Amino acid sequence: MSSSLDYKAICEYTCAMKKWSYLVVLLCSISLFSCDELDTIIEDAGLTNEEVVAGLRSALTVGTDTSVTTLSAVDGYFGDELVKILLPEEAAVIVSNISKVPGGNLLIDQAILAVNRAAEDAAVEARPIFVNAISGITIEDGFAILNGGERAATDYLRTNTETGLRASFQPRIANSLGKKLVGNVSAESTYAALIDAYNKASLNGILFPQVKTNSLTEHTTERALNGLFLKVADEEFNIRTKASHRVNDILVKVFGS
Repeated sequence: MSSSLDYKAICEYTCAMKKWSYLVVLLCSISLFSCDELDTIIEDAGLTNEEVVAGLRSALTVGTDTSVTTLSAVDGYFGDELVKILLPEEAAVIVSNISKVPGGNLLIDQAILAVNRAAEDAAVEARPIFVNAISGITIEDGFAILNGGERAATDYLRTNTETGLRASFQPRIANSLGKKLVGNVSAESTYAALIDAYNKASLNGILFPQVKTNSLTEHTTERALNGLFLKVADEEFNIRTKASHRVNDILVKVFGS
Protein backbone atom coordinates (compact mmCIF):
# COMPACT_ATOMS: atom_id res chain seq x y z
CA MET A 1 0.00 0.00 0.00
CA SER A 2 2.79 2.38 0.95
CA SER A 3 4.69 1.49 -2.22
CA SER A 4 1.63 2.35 -4.32
CA LEU A 5 1.31 5.77 -2.61
CA ASP A 6 5.00 6.50 -3.11
CA TYR A 7 4.75 5.62 -6.79
CA LYS A 8 1.70 7.89 -7.21
CA ALA A 9 3.46 10.78 -5.46
CA ILE A 10 6.52 10.35 -7.65
CA CYS A 11 4.35 10.42 -10.80
CA GLU A 12 2.59 13.61 -9.68
CA TYR A 13 5.90 15.27 -8.83
CA THR A 14 7.40 14.29 -12.20
CA CYS A 15 4.36 15.63 -14.05
CA ALA A 16 4.50 18.92 -12.16
CA MET A 17 8.21 19.31 -12.92
CA LYS A 18 7.58 18.72 -16.63
CA LYS A 19 4.89 21.41 -16.65
CA TRP A 20 7.25 23.81 -14.88
CA SER A 21 10.02 23.04 -17.38
CA TYR A 22 7.70 23.77 -20.29
CA LEU A 23 6.72 27.09 -18.66
CA VAL A 24 10.35 28.06 -18.15
CA VAL A 25 11.18 27.21 -21.76
CA LEU A 26 8.19 29.23 -22.98
CA LEU A 27 9.13 32.30 -20.93
CA CYS A 28 12.72 32.10 -22.07
CA SER A 29 11.60 31.81 -25.67
CA ILE A 30 9.41 34.90 -25.34
CA SER A 31 12.24 36.82 -23.72
CA LEU A 32 14.73 35.78 -26.39
CA PHE A 33 12.25 36.64 -29.12
CA SER A 34 11.81 40.15 -27.72
CA CYS A 35 15.56 40.69 -27.62
CA ASP A 36 15.99 39.23 -31.11
CA GLU A 37 13.16 41.39 -32.38
CA LEU A 38 14.74 44.50 -30.89
CA ASP A 39 18.13 43.60 -32.37
CA THR A 40 16.48 43.07 -35.75
CA ILE A 41 14.83 46.49 -35.62
CA ILE A 42 18.14 48.15 -34.76
CA GLU A 43 19.99 46.16 -37.41
CA ASP A 44 17.41 46.87 -40.12
CA ALA A 45 17.60 50.57 -39.36
CA GLY A 46 21.38 50.45 -39.47
CA LEU A 47 21.64 51.95 -36.00
CA THR A 48 23.99 51.18 -33.16
CA ASN A 49 23.12 51.74 -29.50
CA GLU A 50 25.56 54.62 -29.43
CA GLU A 51 23.89 56.24 -32.45
CA VAL A 52 20.46 56.04 -30.83
CA VAL A 53 21.75 57.80 -27.71
CA ALA A 54 23.67 60.35 -29.78
CA GLY A 55 20.55 61.05 -31.83
CA LEU A 56 18.41 61.59 -28.74
CA ARG A 57 21.02 63.84 -27.16
CA SER A 58 21.26 65.85 -30.35
CA ALA A 59 17.48 66.14 -30.64
CA LEU A 60 17.16 67.40 -27.08
CA THR A 61 20.12 69.74 -27.48
CA VAL A 62 18.64 71.27 -30.62
CA GLY A 63 15.14 71.41 -29.12
CA THR A 64 16.13 72.96 -25.81
CA ASP A 65 18.57 75.42 -27.35
CA THR A 66 15.94 76.62 -29.81
CA SER A 67 13.35 76.91 -27.03
CA VAL A 68 15.62 78.79 -24.65
CA THR A 69 16.83 81.14 -27.39
CA THR A 70 13.26 81.86 -28.49
CA LEU A 71 11.83 82.45 -25.02
CA SER A 72 14.74 84.49 -23.66
CA ALA A 73 14.43 87.00 -26.51
CA VAL A 74 12.34 90.16 -26.15
CA ASP A 75 8.67 89.16 -26.52
CA GLY A 76 9.63 85.48 -26.30
CA TYR A 77 6.85 84.95 -23.78
CA PHE A 78 4.88 88.16 -24.17
CA GLY A 79 4.54 87.92 -27.95
CA ASP A 80 3.43 84.27 -28.05
CA GLU A 81 -0.17 83.67 -27.00
CA LEU A 82 0.56 80.00 -26.28
CA VAL A 83 3.04 80.80 -23.50
CA LYS A 84 2.16 84.39 -22.58
CA ILE A 85 1.88 84.73 -18.80
CA LEU A 86 -1.22 86.42 -17.45
CA LEU A 87 -1.86 87.62 -13.90
CA PRO A 88 -2.37 85.17 -11.01
CA GLU A 89 -5.79 83.76 -10.18
CA GLU A 90 -5.97 86.09 -7.18
CA ALA A 91 -6.12 88.98 -9.67
CA ALA A 92 -9.19 87.63 -11.47
CA VAL A 93 -11.46 89.78 -9.31
CA ILE A 94 -9.42 92.83 -10.34
CA VAL A 95 -9.75 92.05 -14.03
CA SER A 96 -13.50 91.55 -13.73
CA ASN A 97 -13.91 94.93 -12.00
CA ILE A 98 -11.12 96.88 -13.67
CA SER A 99 -13.47 99.29 -15.46
CA LYS A 100 -14.28 100.76 -12.04
CA VAL A 101 -10.62 101.63 -11.38
CA PRO A 102 -9.27 104.84 -12.99
CA GLY A 103 -6.50 103.84 -15.41
CA GLY A 104 -6.98 100.22 -14.44
CA ASN A 105 -6.63 98.70 -17.90
CA LEU A 106 -3.28 100.40 -18.39
CA LEU A 107 -2.07 99.10 -15.02
CA ILE A 108 -3.05 95.54 -15.97
CA ASP A 109 -1.27 95.80 -19.32
CA GLN A 110 1.88 97.09 -17.63
CA ALA A 111 1.80 94.35 -14.99
CA ILE A 112 1.37 91.58 -17.59
CA LEU A 113 4.21 92.96 -19.71
CA ALA A 114 6.51 93.20 -16.69
CA VAL A 115 5.73 89.60 -15.62
CA ASN A 116 6.57 88.28 -19.08
CA ARG A 117 9.78 90.29 -19.21
CA ALA A 118 10.80 88.63 -15.94
CA ALA A 119 10.20 85.18 -17.45
CA GLU A 120 12.21 86.11 -20.55
CA ASP A 121 15.04 87.29 -18.32
CA ALA A 122 15.07 83.98 -16.41
CA ALA A 123 14.82 81.62 -19.41
CA VAL A 124 18.59 81.57 -20.01
CA GLU A 125 19.00 79.78 -16.67
CA ALA A 126 17.61 76.63 -18.28
CA ARG A 127 20.44 76.04 -20.74
CA PRO A 128 23.15 74.58 -18.41
CA ILE A 129 20.56 72.51 -16.51
CA PHE A 130 19.29 71.00 -19.75
CA VAL A 131 22.85 70.29 -20.94
CA ASN A 132 23.63 68.40 -17.75
CA ALA A 133 20.48 66.25 -17.98
CA ILE A 134 20.98 65.49 -21.66
CA SER A 135 24.53 64.28 -21.07
CA GLY A 136 23.17 61.70 -18.61
CA ILE A 137 20.94 59.85 -21.10
CA THR A 138 21.70 56.10 -21.07
CA ILE A 139 21.13 53.44 -23.74
CA GLU A 140 18.01 52.27 -21.90
CA ASP A 141 16.74 55.85 -21.72
CA GLY A 142 17.49 56.31 -25.40
CA PHE A 143 15.40 53.40 -26.65
CA ALA A 144 12.53 54.23 -24.29
CA ILE A 145 12.49 57.79 -25.61
CA LEU A 146 12.94 56.82 -29.26
CA ASN A 147 10.04 54.37 -29.17
CA GLY A 148 7.88 56.50 -26.88
CA GLY A 149 5.18 59.02 -27.67
CA GLU A 150 5.64 62.25 -29.56
CA ARG A 151 6.82 64.05 -26.40
CA ALA A 152 8.68 61.20 -24.66
CA ALA A 153 11.97 63.12 -24.77
CA THR A 154 10.33 66.21 -23.28
CA ASP A 155 8.74 64.13 -20.51
CA TYR A 156 12.13 62.56 -19.74
CA LEU A 157 13.70 65.99 -19.61
CA ARG A 158 11.00 67.44 -17.38
CA THR A 159 11.28 64.54 -14.94
CA ASN A 160 15.03 65.02 -14.68
CA THR A 161 15.26 68.83 -14.67
CA GLU A 162 12.11 70.41 -13.22
CA THR A 163 13.34 70.53 -9.63
CA GLY A 164 16.63 72.11 -10.65
CA LEU A 165 14.96 74.50 -13.06
CA ARG A 166 12.50 75.68 -10.44
CA ALA A 167 15.31 76.27 -7.95
CA SER A 168 17.22 78.24 -10.57
CA PHE A 169 14.29 80.12 -12.11
CA GLN A 170 12.61 81.30 -8.94
CA PRO A 171 15.37 83.56 -7.55
CA ARG A 172 16.13 84.86 -11.04
CA ILE A 173 12.46 85.67 -11.60
CA ALA A 174 12.15 87.22 -8.13
CA ASN A 175 15.13 89.41 -8.94
CA SER A 176 13.72 90.27 -12.37
CA LEU A 177 10.33 91.16 -10.91
CA GLY A 178 12.14 93.70 -8.74
CA LYS A 179 14.11 95.20 -11.65
CA LYS A 180 13.02 98.35 -13.40
CA LEU A 181 12.28 96.69 -16.72
CA VAL A 182 9.25 98.50 -18.15
CA GLY A 183 8.80 102.28 -18.12
CA ASN A 184 11.37 102.55 -15.30
CA VAL A 185 9.13 100.51 -12.98
CA SER A 186 9.36 96.88 -11.89
CA ALA A 187 6.77 94.12 -12.20
CA GLU A 188 6.44 94.02 -8.42
CA SER A 189 5.82 97.75 -8.12
CA THR A 190 3.42 97.69 -11.08
CA TYR A 191 1.46 94.81 -9.62
CA ALA A 192 1.46 96.45 -6.19
CA ALA A 193 0.21 99.68 -7.75
CA LEU A 194 -2.54 97.75 -9.52
CA ILE A 195 -3.65 96.10 -6.26
CA ASP A 196 -3.49 99.39 -4.34
CA ALA A 197 -5.55 101.22 -6.95
CA TYR A 198 -8.08 98.43 -7.04
CA ASN A 199 -8.38 98.19 -3.26
CA LYS A 200 -8.84 101.96 -2.95
CA ALA A 201 -11.54 101.92 -5.60
CA SER A 202 -13.28 99.14 -3.68
CA LEU A 203 -13.59 101.50 -0.67
CA ASN A 204 -11.79 98.97 1.51
CA GLY A 205 -13.91 96.10 0.26
CA ILE A 206 -17.30 97.79 0.46
CA LEU A 207 -17.96 97.88 -3.31
CA PHE A 208 -16.12 94.67 -4.27
CA PRO A 209 -13.70 92.20 -2.62
CA GLN A 210 -10.19 93.35 -1.75
CA VAL A 211 -7.01 91.57 -2.86
CA LYS A 212 -4.60 90.97 0.01
CA THR A 213 -2.20 88.30 -1.31
CA ASN A 214 0.66 88.46 -3.78
CA SER A 215 2.22 85.28 -5.21
CA LEU A 216 3.72 86.90 -8.28
CA THR A 217 7.11 85.14 -8.14
CA GLU A 218 5.71 81.64 -7.65
CA HIS A 219 3.03 82.20 -10.27
CA THR A 220 5.48 83.53 -12.84
CA THR A 221 7.94 80.69 -12.20
CA GLU A 222 5.27 78.04 -12.69
CA ARG A 223 3.95 79.58 -15.91
CA ALA A 224 7.46 80.18 -17.24
CA LEU A 225 8.36 76.51 -16.79
CA ASN A 226 5.13 75.34 -18.40
CA GLY A 227 5.82 77.57 -21.39
CA LEU A 228 9.39 76.34 -21.66
CA PHE A 229 8.42 72.67 -21.77
CA LEU A 230 5.61 73.41 -24.20
CA LYS A 231 8.20 74.84 -26.59
CA VAL A 232 10.56 71.89 -26.07
CA ALA A 233 7.67 69.51 -26.84
CA ASP A 234 6.93 71.42 -30.05
CA GLU A 235 10.55 71.08 -31.13
CA GLU A 236 10.58 67.37 -30.34
CA PHE A 237 7.42 66.83 -32.38
CA ASN A 238 8.95 68.71 -35.32
CA ILE A 239 12.13 66.64 -35.22
CA ARG A 240 10.17 63.39 -35.07
CA THR A 241 7.80 64.29 -37.90
CA LYS A 242 9.47 66.82 -40.20
CA ALA A 243 12.65 66.14 -42.14
CA SER A 244 13.37 69.87 -42.38
CA HIS A 245 13.92 69.99 -38.61
CA ARG A 246 16.57 67.23 -38.63
CA VAL A 247 19.43 69.65 -38.87
CA ASN A 248 22.36 67.24 -38.71
CA ASP A 249 23.35 63.77 -39.94
CA ILE A 250 22.67 61.91 -36.70
CA LEU A 251 19.13 63.31 -36.47
CA VAL A 252 18.47 62.29 -40.06
CA LYS A 253 19.76 58.77 -39.41
CA VAL A 254 17.99 58.12 -36.11
CA PHE A 255 14.64 59.82 -36.67
CA GLY A 256 14.50 59.15 -40.37
CA SER A 257 14.64 55.43 -39.61
